[in-house]
Order: sequence, then C-alpha cells, then structure tokens
Amino acid sequence: MHVVETPTNIIYGTPESGNPEPSCQNFVPELEQPNLSTRTDGNLDVAALEKIKQVAEGEHLNTLTSMANLALTYSRQGRWTEAEELQVQVMEERKMVLGQEHPDTLTSMGNLASTYRKQGRWTEAEEQQVQVMEKIKRVLGQEHPNTLASMVNLAVTYQSQGRWTEAEELEVQVIETGKRVLGQDHPDMLTYIANLASTYLGQGRWTEAEELGVEVMETGKRVLGQEHPGTLTSMSNLASTYQDQGRWIKAEELGVQVMETRKRVLGQEHPDTLTSMSNLAPTYLCQGRWIEAEELGVQVMEMRKRVLGQEHPDTLNSMNNLTSTYLSQGRWIEAEELGVQVMETGKSVLGQEHPHTLTSMDNLASTFRGQGRWIEAEELGVQVMEMRKRVLDQDHPDTLTSMSNLASMYRDQGRWPEAEELGVQVMEIRKRVLGELKDVDQYRPPGIDI
Repeated sequence: MHVVETPTNIIYGTPESGNPEPSCQNFVPELEQPNLSTRTDGNLDVAALEKIKQVAEGEHLNTLTSMANLALTYSRQGRWTEAEELQVQVMEERKMVLGQEHPDTLTSMGNLASTYRKQGRWTEAEEQQVQVMEKIKRVLGQEHPNTLASMVNLAVTYQSQGRWTEAEELEVQVIETGKRVLGQDHPDMLTYIANLASTYLGQGRWTEAEELGVEVMETGKRVLGQEHPGTLTSMSNLASTYQDQGRWIKAEELGVQVMETRKRVLGQEHPDTLTSMSNLAPTYLCQGRWIEAEELGVQVMEMRKRVLGQEHPDTLNSMNNLTSTYLSQGRWIEAEELGVQVMETGKSVLGQEHPHTLTSMDNLASTFRGQGRWIEAEELGVQVMEMRKRVLDQDHPDTLTSMSNLASMYRDQGRWPEAEELGVQVMEIRKRVLGELKDVDQYRPPGIDI
C-alpha cells in the first residue's frame, strides 16, 4: 500500500494556541485577596469578582488548549478512543464557554472530525465537517483561508470514500478562490493543487494527475526550497503517480531522492522518512525485486514497532505491506503468520470495519487462496466484500478490488457462473465510475490489495 502523502489538515490537527499560556510556566498566577473594606452586604466588590472570573476563565481555556493538544498526541499515535474522549470534552466545553461559532470551538470540531475520518467513520466525520464549513462561511466569509481549509478537509473525507465527483467539485472551487485571494505561489495553494492531483490519481486520470503533480513539485522547489517537507511530499506524490502507471524507473528515481533527503534532513526514524521507505518498497515489489522490497519492508516494520509501538496504525500498515511481499513470492506460511497477527491486532485496535482491518482480511484471504484453502478464503473474501459495500459503498475502489479478488477465487475453482457474475458487475461499475480505459488491477500483484 503506497501512501499518498498530501498534507490536508491546514487548520486542524495542529497544536493549538487559541488562548496562549503564559511563557513563564513556573509562575503560578496569584489571586489578590479582596479589600475587606469594600464589602457590601457580605458580598465581594464587583470589580474583584470580575477579576477572579476573568482569571479563572482564562485558566480554564488554557486547560482546554492543553487537553486539545494532548488529544492530538493520542491521535498521532493511533490511540483513537483516548483522543476522541478528550476532543469531545474540549468541544462541548468550548461550545458552552465560547459559543458555537467561536474559532476555537470550530477548530475542536474539526479535530474531532479528523479523528473520526482516520477511523473510517465517514458519516460522523462528514457531519462534523459540513457543520464546521457552513459556520465558518457564515462567520468569516466564503473566501477566508479558514473557509477554504474546511472545504479541503471535507473534500479529503469524500476522497477517502471514493466520492471523486464531490471531492473534485470542492477542490476546484478551493483552487479558483485560492488563486484569487492568496496568489498562485502561496504555500496553501500547493496543498490545494496536490489534493486535486490526488483525486485525479484515484480516478486513474494519469495525465491530469501528473501535470498537476509536476506543477506542485516545481513551484515547491522554487518557493519553499528543494528540501522543504512540502516539496518532498509533492515529489513523493508524483512518484506515486508514476508508480500507479507502472513507470518504475521514474517512480524509483524520485522515491530514492525523497528517502535519502529525509534521512539526512529529518533522521532515519522520522515518520516521514519511514513513509518514504514504505512507498519505495512496492516499486521494487512490482518489478519482482523481492530482496530489496523485503529488506525495506522489514526495516520499516521494525523501526515503526520501536518508534510508534506495536499497535500503531502505521506499524500495522507496514506489517500488511510485508505480508504482500511474502504473498507475491508464494511464501504462504510467513504471509499467513504475519497476516493473522495484523488482522487480529487491527480488529482490537481499529475495529472490525476499519479500512486497514479489511485490507488485512483481504490479504489473508489471498494467502488462503494461494494454498488452495478455498473455504477459508471464500469465507473471508465474502466478509470483506459485504463490509466494504456497507461501510464504503458499492462503487468504492476497495469494494471493487474485493469483488474482483472474490471473482478470481471462483475462477480458480472453475465456478464459472459465479466468477462471471461478479466480474461483469465489477466491469460495469468501473466503466460507469472510472471510464472505459481505466484498468484498476493493471499494476497490482494478483490477489493483493495494495
């Protein structure tokens, strides 16, 4: 699974500073004792009460900011339950203290939506993001940068569900407004254009994706510098575009450049460095360069286990990818051992219906299929297909992949009517959704959901 690294959360998912905390952290604010001579009818002076209230409210808001930042720390570790619990608390408190439409309240709603999205809880994420977008439009106006950011975040949720038309419509709108308001070379514009390129990539519109990807990369080099994280991300995404077209030499050249630069600038174990290593592995895998693919895959998995923890979603991804490497070589025992581990951990940490859990189940089904264990393979394959239909929709690319994998399984057993029925369904949906010329499985190792 290569990761399209487009930076999307412009105003959400970053440490908050809405109510700045004092720089001298070791000083405890001292509340002045009220002047007893100002008491009237046993009550404190009104001015003194107001001062106490202001200080108390300020400290309360600072507490909420620190809670919000702690929630983001949990979120980045894949500790969704703890993140969500804190984010809901912060959001509700801010609604009560600051009001429904205060910028800090809207930021907390956006952060909660991001946590839902990362868990594949699309409906809840979309509901929150639509609310945020509408409120920001009303309060700040259609062309405010925060309005554009909220539209970008909603588009990413559509992207994740394969709702390309809705994603593209929002992204084009954002780009047109951004050009007028921010200017062509503004850093946020690079993010907007990269997101649209990602939407084209998901639809197999290679020419448009590549054209935009090159534009983002070249502008990033000129405006941000050759080694800026944003420039490296754009290079990585362009490499993914080449990879999806089977243009291995170009993909590898860019991928190696990004990986080596990140190792030097960010360090060997930085999450972005590990992502670039992980993305380079499929380039080797799809060329049949098993040793290099496996070597990178094992490195990434071991470092992620050490740096992020055994159960972090990125660690599980790297285990999934290594499973695919074993699968492609017919190393069934190693593939099954790792696949079962990933699936069980995914179920307990991410949930039964999380997209990553479903991918691990699909890969395990392929492992059973490769060994001729048809009953187990079919049972898992049908489960995955039905859950993806329910969670992601019938037309989502991952749903179509699981239908295609199941059709191949029937074909391998000589169950022609069932294979044909599913195969025709997949073909017709892909024609309707992606166009006549799109061949989604063209560069995927057979039976592997990457």
